[in-house]
Amino acid sequence: MSGLFDVSGKTVLVTGGTRGIGEMIARGFLEAGATVYISSRKADVGDARAAELAALGPCTFLEANLSTESGCRTLAEAIAGREARLDVLVNNAGATWGAPMTDYDEAAFERVLSLNVKGVFHLTKFLRPLLEASGTAESPARVINIGSIDGIRVPAMETYAYSASKAAVHQLTRHLAKYLAPRVTVNAIAPGPFESKMMHATLEAFGDEIAAAAPMKRIGRSTDMAGAAIFLASPAAAYVTGVILPVDGGIATLR
Repeated sequence: MSGLFDVSGKTVLVTGGTRGIGEMIARGFLEAGATVYISSRKADVGDARAAELAALGPCTFLEANLSTESGCRTLAEAIAGREARLDVLVNNAGATWGAPMTDYDEAAFERVLSLNVKGVFHLTKFLRPLLEASGTAESPARVINIGSIDGIRVPAMETYAYSASKAAVHQLTRHLAKYLAPRVTVNAIAPGPFESKMMHATLEAFGDEIAAAAPMKRIGRSTDMAGAAIFLASPAAAYVTGVILPVDGGIATLR
């Protein structure tokens, strides 16, 4: 049992790993003994965060704009220039937008869908050779996509593109799981409320009410998110693929 959840020595890429859920996951992997790359669009923030996280283990920042296919290719090439294989890809980078339906235009949809859906597909596509170089049928490489409970149930706010994108991520996860097996597993985590830049204003205004309504009566903690990601990357989940795992304190059961 001592090795069942062991991820030490693995090489991990966490997109959007400089803050929020991405940082929680990156920090968890570092504390568990992995080598971690984090990416985001902002180099100054990324370099500072990587320097901070490097106190826990090997952590490198790579600047990347994953809202375009060329940006995804550039990041994959940067990883390939440093590593012969990639054990775990965490597709976490994402965007949201909220507005009344009458104000929800093409630009809003395109911005969210390009990063949240197309970016997940293209980066996984370009990193497939490195993932397959790491994985075998007995010990597959892992792709972990970050979806949302808003892709499972209707959210309270008018975030039409976001909820649609996360439902798409969930279905894309199942589709990729079928075609990348057996050398690579593909699963998704569907987070509920966690403290992040994306959720900050909502939790500041309604955090107590959200916690009270959740079956587990609290907001998610960083260890909850890190634990789910480490499970999916560990030997314990070698036979798990195509799964959407809500990490939400039971909120998805209320739909």
